[in-house]
Amino acid sequence: MADFKVIHKTKYSYDDTVAYCHNMAHMYPLTSPHQDCFRTHVTVNPKPVVSSFRRDYFGNQVFLFSVEDPHRFLEVVVESTVRTHHSLGLDLYKSTPWENIYSLIHESTLDADLLSIEYIQPSSFIAAKESYSEFARMFFTNGKPVYAAALDMTSYIYQTFQYDPKATSINTPIDQILYERKGVCQDFSHLMIAALRSLKIPTRYVSGYLETLPPPGTQKLQGSDATHAWVSVYCPTFGWMDFDPTNGKIITEEYIITAVGRDYADVSPLKGILFGGGKHKLKVEVDVIREQI
Repeated sequence: MADFKVIHKTKYSYDDTVAYCHNMAHMYPLTSPHQDCFRTHVTVNPKPVVSSFRRDYFGNQVFLFSVEDPHRFLEVVVESTVRTHHSLGLDLYKSTPWENIYSLIHESTLDADLLSIEYIQPSSFIAAKESYSEFARMFFTNGKPVYAAALDMTSYIYQTFQYDPKATSINTPIDQILYERKGVCQDFSHLMIAALRSLKIPTRYVSGYLETLPPPGTQKLQGSDATHAWVSVYCPTFGWMDFDPTNGKIITEEYIITAVGRDYADVSPLKGILFGGGKHKLKVEVDVIREQI
C-alpha cells in the first residue's frame, strides 16, 4: 500500500488569440481494486464559464469545461491524492489457456465477460492485421496460460525495443513500431494490444502515472515525470491484469490509473475544440510524490 500526491500541469501557449474553447480532460484517477482516489482538485486558467464532471462510456471520470473569454494561453492543473494497493500474488500459470478465452467469453452470461468483448474489436489506433498475429504467436504457444504468455511478450518488448521519444509521433503506425523497434509507452502499448486482439484476447489501453522518485536502490523507471501508458489483459474468472511493456513488468503500487479505453483516442489527457489560436506550444509537468502513511 502506498499514498501519493499527484500534480499534473498542462499549459498551452498560442501565437494568436483563442476566441473560445471546449475541452475534455481524463486526469482524474480512478477508484478501482488497484487504488482509491480520495481527492481531486482541478484549476483552470482562464476560469471556465461552464464546467462539470461525468462518467464516460468506459467508466472514467471526465472533466468537461468551456473557456469563452479570449485568451492566449490555457493552463489546467489537477491535484489528486491516491492510495494504491499491492498486487495479488497470482500464479500466472493458473490462468486460462489463451486458446480458450474467446469461447469462454461467448458462452458466458456474466456481465464482466460480455463487456470484455468490445476490447477484442479494432479501434481508432488498432487495426486487425496478420503481422500482429505472427508477432503474438512467438509468445502464445499451444496451451500456454494467457497471463504467462502476456508477461513473456511484455518482457520481450522491454528487452528488445528501444525507448526513443524522438522516433515516433501520435500518428506513427503500429507496423512501423514493429519494424523499427523504437517508440514510447503509447507505441509499445498499442503494439501489444494489437497483437493480443489478433488472437481474440480482450486487451485495453490504460493511461496513468508512475512514481516520480524510485524506491531506494532501484533505477528510475522510464515514463515517470509524464503520463504513462500500459495494457490490461482479460481472463474469465480472474478478471483484468495490467502489464507494462515499457518497463517489462506487471504493474505494482507505484502505478496510478487515470483512465481505461480501447486505445489512446479514448483516454487522451486533454483534448477539445478551439476557435483561433494559430500555432501553439505545449508544456506538461507531472509530479508523483509518495507520502508517508
